[in-house]
Amino acid sequence: MPEVTAEAVKKFREKTGLPLMDCKAALAEASGDEEKAIEILRKKGQAISAKRGDRETAFGRFGLWCGSDKSAGAIVEFKCESAPVAANEEFIQLANDLARALAENRQVQTVEQLLALPSPSKPGKSLGDVKDDLFNRIREVFNIGRFTRFEGSTGGYSHNSGTVAGVLVSVEGGTDDLAKDVCMQIVAMRPAALSRDEIDPALVSKEREILSEAARKEGKPENIIEKMVEGRLRNFFAERVLLDQPYVKDDKKTVGQFAKENGMTIKKYVHWVLGEK
Repeated sequence: MPEVTAEAVKKFREKTGLPLMDCKAALAEASGDEEKAIEILRKKGQAISAKRGDRETAFGRFGLWCGSDKSAGAIVEFKCESAPVAANEEFIQLANDLARALAENRQVQTVEQLLALPSPSKPGKSLGDVKDDLFNRIREVFNIGRFTRFEGSTGGYSHNSGTVAGVLVSVEGGTDDLAKDVCMQIVAMRPAALSRDEIDPALVSKEREILSEAARKEGKPENIIEKMVEGRLRNFFAERVLLDQPYVKDDKKTVGQFAKENGMTIKKYVHWVLGEK
C-alpha cells in the first residue's frame, strides 16, 4: 500500500472520527483519496454490522417530524444496543432525520427505500451513509423498526424516560402545543382507540352483559337496568377511548370536549412503545 502522510491521516481522522489505524489503512488503500477511503470504511463497517446483526437492540427512541405548518408528519422507531447511545446527539439527529425524510417522501414503503433517501442534515449523504458512518464510530448495531406517515397537520411526542414511547397524532385546527398535550395524554393514559366506534363491538357487548348481570344481582328491576348499564358503560369507554377519557390537565372535561373547545379535531393516532409489536 502507498504511504500517506501523518498530517493527512490526522485530518482524515478528525473528519471521520474513526480510529487512527483504520483511517491510515483506508487512506493507503485508496491512494490518499478521501472519498474512496470513506467508501472503503463504510463497506468494512457494513460487513462488521452484518456479522453482529443478531445482537439485541432493546434501546433507542422515536424520531419525529410533525407540526401544524407541515404538509405531513412521520414517526420512526430507531433502535440501538445501549442507553448511552440512545442519548447520543448524532443518534437523536439521525432518528429525527429519518422521520423528516419519511414525511417528505410519501412513496417510501420499506427500510431500504428510506435509507436510500438524502439526509436532511448531511448534504451529499444518504441516510444509509449517515447510519453506516455512525456505526463505524460507535460500533453498535442500529435497527429501524416501525414507521408511519400521516398526511396533513400532525402533533407528536417522544417519551424517553422510563418506558420509551412515541406518539404521532393527525389533527385539524388547534396548535402545536395543544396537539402535543393530546400526545402526552395518550402516553399517560394509553387508550385503546380514538372513538367508541373503534372498540370491538363484541367487547362492548360482553361488558354490557357483565354489567346487566351485576345489576340483577343487586336486585335492580329490569325496567331500569338498561339505563343503569348505559350509565356504567361510560366508565368502560372512559378507560379505553381517547375522546371519552378525562383530560389529564382538567379532569372536569373529556379529551373530546377539550379538543372541541380549542377548535381542534383529532383524526387518528399511533402510540408505540419501543420494542413492542
